[in-house]
Amino acid sequence: MSLAGDSVTTAPSWGTPPQRTFPSDSHSVSTQIEPDPESIAAALLPWIGAARRDLPWRRRRDPYAVWVSEVMLQQTQAATVIPYYERWMARFGDVATLAAASLEEVLKVWEGLGYYARARNLYRAARQIVARHGGQLPADRQALLALPGIGPYTAGAILSLAFGKPEPVLDGNVRRVLCRLYDIGDPPRKRVVEKRLWELAAALARAAPGGEAGSLNEGLMELGALVCTPDAPDCLACPLAATPFRAGQCLAWARGTQLQRPVQVARRRTPHHRVTAAVIRNHSEQWLIVQRPENGLLGNLWGFPGDTVAEGGDDLVTSLQEAVRRRVGIEIRVSEPIATIRHVYTHFRITLHAFHCEWLSGEPGPFGYADVRWVSREDLRTYPFPRTDRKIEQALPMS
Repeated sequence: MSLAGDSVTTAPSWGTPPQRTFPSDSHSVSTQIEPDPESIAAALLPWIGAARRDLPWRRRRDPYAVWVSEVMLQQTQAATVIPYYERWMARFGDVATLAAASLEEVLKVWEGLGYYARARNLYRAARQIVARHGGQLPADRQALLALPGIGPYTAGAILSLAFGKPEPVLDGNVRRVLCRLYDIGDPPRKRVVEKRLWELAAALARAAPGGEAGSLNEGLMELGALVCTPDAPDCLACPLAATPFRAGQCLAWARGTQLQRPVQVARRRTPHHRVTAAVIRNHSEQWLIVQRPENGLLGNLWGFPGDTVAEGGDDLVTSLQEAVRRRVGIEIRVSEPIATIRHVYTHFRITLHAFHCEWLSGEPGPFGYADVRWVSREDLRTYPFPRTDRKIEQALPMS
C-alpha cells in the first residue's frame, strides 16, 4: 500500500547537518557523523564483490536481461523469480522475440508469477522498442521512462547495471538500508521523505568510481536482502556498521535505533471478498472458459465465469447463477462444490468457491468478458490462467 501521497504534519528527523557529532553510546562508535557517500561506497563495493549471490540474471548484464529481471523482482523474492526468469529468457531471449510473440503466449509463460500487468507492460514496451528504438533499450532516462511499466526505479537499474551510468535505484531494500544509515525517523513513503531518499540514493550513485554505480546499487539492494533485513538486521556482519576494527557509517546502529527503522505506519485492515466460479461442461465434454477484459484485475487472462458476491447479498448459489446469466448469457443449475480457495492480492484477499454447474439453456456470449470459449480438458492447460483458476483446473477430473 503506497503512502507516497500522505500529507506531512511534522518536520522529518533526517535534517541533521553534515558532520554533526552525537554523544557516544554503548556501541563505542568513535564518531557519529552524517554518513559520507564516498566512505559508504569505499566500504560497500569490496563487500558486494565478495558477497554477491550467483543469480541467473547476474550472468547477463545486457539491458534486456536487466530489464526483465528487475521487472520480475518487483514485489517478488529472488528465489521465486529464478525459474520464471529462466523460462522467460529461454522463450523470449531478446526484445525482438518478445515483441513478435502474442500477448496470450507472453501471459502463459508468465503464469503463476502474479502481478500480470508487469507482463503486459513488458510486451507493450518491447513492441515500442522495436518500432521506435531499433530493438534496443535506450540508454536515456527520459526515453526509458516513456516506455510502459518503466518507472524511476527500473530506469535507474537499467542505466546503472547495464550501462554503467551514475543513476540511483530505490526499492524496498534500499529504502530500509538508507533509513537505517541516516536514522530517518519518519515513514519512508511520506512524500518529503521519499524525495530525500532519492536524493541520498543519487548521491551514493555519484560517489561510486567511474562505471561502478551499478555495483554500488547492487550492493545496497543485496545488503538489504541479506544483512539489513526487516526484522533481524545482522549489524555485526554489516560492512557499514562500526566494529572494534573499523569506523561505522550507520547512524541507526550508532544510536541503537536500527530495529525502529524504517518507521512503520499502521496498516489498514485488508478487505475480504467472497467470489464464485462456475465450472460448466457441455455434452461434447468441453469446458466453458472466459477471458477477462484487458483493463482490469487479471486482464487478458482466462478462467471460469463468476463474480464477487455482494456484501450482505445473495447466497453463493443464487449469486453464481445471476453472475453467469448476466456475464455469459446462459442459465445454469449449480451442483456440488469443487474447491474452496483462499488467495491474497496486494490490497485485498478472497475466498473463492468453485462449483460444478449444469448448462440448462442459452448460448454463451462475452457480455461481461472479452471472449468465451468451449475447450477440451487437455486444452485448459494451454491457456494463461491466474493461480486461483489453475487450482480449480487441477481439481477437475482428467476425463
